[in-house]
Amino acid sequence: MKKKNRVPFWKNPRLRYGGVSTLALCLFLAVLAALNGIVSTLEKKNGWRADCSFNALTTQSDVTLRVLEELPYPVHIYALFAKGQEDQPLLELLDRYAAASDLVTWEQTDVTLNPGLLTRFSGATSDDAVNNNSLIVFCEATGRHSMLSSWDFITWGLNYEQGAYEIAGVNYEGKITSAIRYVTQDVIPRVVIPQAHGELDESGTTVFAELLRGNSFQVDYVDWVDERAALSSDDLLAFLSPVRDVTDAEMDVIADFTAGGGSILFTCDFADPIDDMPNYAALLRSYGFEPKAGVVLASPEEPETYYNDVRMMLIPVMQETDITVNLLLNGADTLLLAGARAFALPQEGDRNLVTEAVLTTSYKAYLRDLSDGGMSIDQSGDDELGPFALALQARRVTETGDVSRAFALGASTLLTDVQIHAMTDSQEFIIRVAEYLLNTEPMDLGIVAKAAVRPRLSARSVSLGSVALVGLPLLVLGAALLVLLPRRKK
Repeated sequence: MKKKNRVPFWKNPRLRYGGVSTLALCLFLAVLAALNGIVSTLEKKNGWRADCSFNALTTQSDVTLRVLEELPYPVHIYALFAKGQEDQPLLELLDRYAAASDLVTWEQTDVTLNPGLLTRFSGATSDDAVNNNSLIVFCEATGRHSMLSSWDFITWGLNYEQGAYEIAGVNYEGKITSAIRYVTQDVIPRVVIPQAHGELDESGTTVFAELLRGNSFQVDYVDWVDERAALSSDDLLAFLSPVRDVTDAEMDVIADFTAGGGSILFTCDFADPIDDMPNYAALLRSYGFEPKAGVVLASPEEPETYYNDVRMMLIPVMQETDITVNLLLNGADTLLLAGARAFALPQEGDRNLVTEAVLTTSYKAYLRDLSDGGMSIDQSGDDELGPFALALQARRVTETGDVSRAFALGASTLLTDVQIHAMTDSQEFIIRVAEYLLNTEPMDLGIVAKAAVRPRLSARSVSLGSVALVGLPLLVLGAALLVLLPRRKK
């Protein structure tokens, strides 16, 4: 019997070919892993990843891209998140900011591991404290920073069926872009609120101040006597429903302020004792503002002019002015004034003063004098009938050729009530007023919030899925028949 020659095991065809296959497979997997790493790096660096979310949460608008193109200084963003607790859509959006501009960089860090951020960025109040789950947008060139907590990105809406507020939207992009613009500006517009005449105090105007600060305005509460010298003609002076008159000395300061182009915001609630404040009344009249006594009430014959069967809760008519033209174009014209004071409709003034009504009542609205202690709001024959102005704007050319602007509002609740802000377009209106008075470009950039809750399914929304669910099996069945039928005939 002839002895078979044994083939060394390393030359065994099965082993050899199997080893080659295994080696090829390993090399292929290694190439895929390397290619995946390279593509992931390029994807992150260039912002190539597609946003497939239902609300396009990480997609940037043209407004943001334009702001990033015009950045004057570098911006660095600290994303304060502990490992494993990241907000992935937010971090992905930051990747897109860095990809869109070489001047924007960001890093993730944990406050507990980087305590230096506490001393570097924490402010004087607890609201300015550095905490995880937030962003710090910092510009070294200006030395300015903006802190954005997770709550800053949320917008609220009123659920009318349940009578409660709920999260309505998320606005990562709007807040981040506004913060970037804020920290890179050389000059920040300032709103000065005096506190020497019984005006609404800091606690009563928290909502108003937070809205302004969130839209790149600086807000300062000042003791008028101590800080009058700090008032600049580039500031906005806000008298929020004072109940004590300004002094003659203060009137001199205000005259110098407005002569240089300074602007004033007035709120005059119906209960404010304007008749007992001659200097303040004269200041209002200098801009063509003539406040009327009493509270404005809507007529029961016009239910569309008041809210929830409360005729003191007025839904005013928005007129087309410099302040409101964009609001009207965008359909953001719903406001609510609670317990409003009326102003006389503006008359033709001198050639240096232009006064216009911004918000008005209907013709059937009427004034009710409650100063005698009467509680009835029913209309009587002595009540003055509308229409009335509920808010006015004015421009006055001074002797030096500067333009002083003013705005008068008959209900401070439009500025200070959080429910009114949630239910109406008052926030957009307030920002437009501030921009008009300070003669600045829009600060909020008009970036709308993205829906926070996926829309409910409807017949139209599931139609594509239904087609795919039925069509794909039919397509596979058709392909199988094309293959099997010819074979059966053989």
